[in-house]
Amino acid sequence: MGGGVEEWTQERTLEKPANQLDLSEEELNEEITRILTSNNPHAPQNIVRYTYKERTYKPMSTVDQLAVHCVLEGNLIHKDSDEARSQRAQQGLIKGQYTMQTSLNLSIYKDEDPGEEAVEMVEGEGGVNEEMGDEESNVRKERKLKNQFNFWDRGSQTLNNPLRCTMYDVYTEELQLQEKNKEKQRTQSSKEDKRETKLVPTETQSDDISKLARVSTNMERMVVQNIFDDIAQDFQYFEDSADEFSEGGTLLPLWKFHYSKAKRLSVTSLCWNQKYQDLFGVGLGSYDFTKQGSGMLLLYTVKNCTFPQYIFSTDSSVMCLDIHTKMSYLVAVGFYDGCVAVYNLKLKTMLPTHKSSVLSGKHTDPVWQVRWQKDDMDNHHNFFSVSSDGRVVSWTLIKVLKEYVYIRYTLSLKPILTLFICHADSGRCIDFHKEFDNMFLLGTEEGKIHKSSKAYSNHLIQTYNAHNMAVEAVRWNHFHPRVFISCSYDWTVKIWDHTVPTPMFTFDLNAAVGDVSWAPYSSTVFAAVTSDGKVHVFDLNTNKYKALCQQLVVAKDTSQLTHIEFNPVHPIIIVGDDHGYINCFKLSPNLRKKPKVSLLTLSGFPVK
Repeated sequence: MGGGVEEWTQERTLEKPANQLDLSEEELNEEITRILTSNNPHAPQNIVRYTYKERTYKPMSTVDQLAVHCVLEGNLIHKDSDEARSQRAQQGLIKGQYTMQTSLNLSIYKDEDPGEEAVEMVEGEGGVNEEMGDEESNVRKERKLKNQFNFWDRGSQTLNNPLRCTMYDVYTEELQLQEKNKEKQRTQSSKEDKRETKLVPTETQSDDISKLARVSTNMERMVVQNIFDDIAQDFQYFEDSADEFSEGGTLLPLWKFHYSKAKRLSVTSLCWNQKYQDLFGVGLGSYDFTKQGSGMLLLYTVKNCTFPQYIFSTDSSVMCLDIHTKMSYLVAVGFYDGCVAVYNLKLKTMLPTHKSSVLSGKHTDPVWQVRWQKDDMDNHHNFFSVSSDGRVVSWTLIKVLKEYVYIRYTLSLKPILTLFICHADSGRCIDFHKEFDNMFLLGTEEGKIHKSSKAYSNHLIQTYNAHNMAVEAVRWNHFHPRVFISCSYDWTVKIWDHTVPTPMFTFDLNAAVGDVSWAPYSSTVFAAVTSDGKVHVFDLNTNKYKALCQQLVVAKDTSQLTHIEFNPVHPIIIVGDDHGYINCFKLSPNLRKKPKVSLLTLSGFPVK
């Protein structure tokens, strides 16, 4: 500006924008009052809600006026608060050590720097430790207090157990243990003075494969039960509702057992294990004289129907078997060539532990039946066998003392007692009395049934002219001491009182009867199988004249049934045919009824 006039001395003029609104003096002097309230000016006033009580839409009387402008979550705690004291106590910061105290603006996050003025070192009662190194003091400075609201930081500070490879440790310990056992065996063998010793494997070495086999067996059973889960459910829960409206019953098919290498063999015998009720033995061979060859002894379990639990191959056809009632691992077997043998399931061998021979004595004809008996007075296991040569032989497992390099005991199978029943008759089946151990029944191929005793070597107590053809099975009743049952290929099943020479009941089944068996839960229930592929189940307490169930199991044109057995506990039966198949069935409720009274009348004779 010219004239040397300073700027601050000039008068200020009001410059008005061109688009400014021109107001009059009165409008400029007018006072406009504005009141600040907590109401949100942007909140809608026409909100409508549906009321279920009045079933109509109604405007809301109140509107939420709260407006949130800023939210800040705090992560600081006061150093003198209870939370800070508890955290210091958890970290083990006690008196006599350097501790870290934080001010109100100290953050707990590791990526934030609180500043030098925010951290102070407090001296404990024990004094300052001058020997503390710089590294340890730096570690102490980096320690921060945790906040109860920061869960991620609190979780990261928890102590987790470190992962370890336990399998590697177990194998390492096992290898070390085996090395110690080998070293002990070497030391033992070096001390022997020119004597041949046989090193026996230790438990840890021998149990390796057995443990793996046991685990794999359990895994296989679990897989099979998952595959056949519907059958397992039927076995446990299914009941035929049609039994409520009729006296008859039905057989529900469950499992089918078959071994691929036994296609051309017939089921010659069946036997349940009395200790393990899910296990049963199967004898496989041939009844045809022109088709004789090798046979098999199989043991199945209902927990795995796809493959046998035990497999034993034999040089001759297996014609009969029996599992010991107490020693459930001992299985007596009779062969077509006249030999008898005993298999021990505990031993890992495919050969029998005891077997008769020409030198020790054997039958000259096929062995049709074997039966375990109670141990003798010397606690020796023994069983009886019956053959077509007319002899009933008692076989005993005796410990024989032998001297080789060492003294050891071995078991020998020897015929102790031979009963010459009759040279003219050929033995076919045998069964011992449930209460009187000496009394037994012998069925013959000529159709006769002989009652005899072990106390007489060549004497018959009584003879029954039972059937017109060979007697296939004879069995004492489980409950009544005077009643027994028999069947034959002459199509008949007969029930006897051993004090009466004539049968009490005779049932014609219109086909050759291969086997008959009493039920273990009732004295009046029995079942039979015929060559036309049918299973017949009778209950004399319900109907004394006809069967409650006649069910076709296999096609009569292709195969025929040979044997049947009741399970000792479960309401199921197993049926074998001449093609090597074993079918398992569940009895419907009408077929497994137990008598309501303790004594029933069976043609004038009391029956439990």
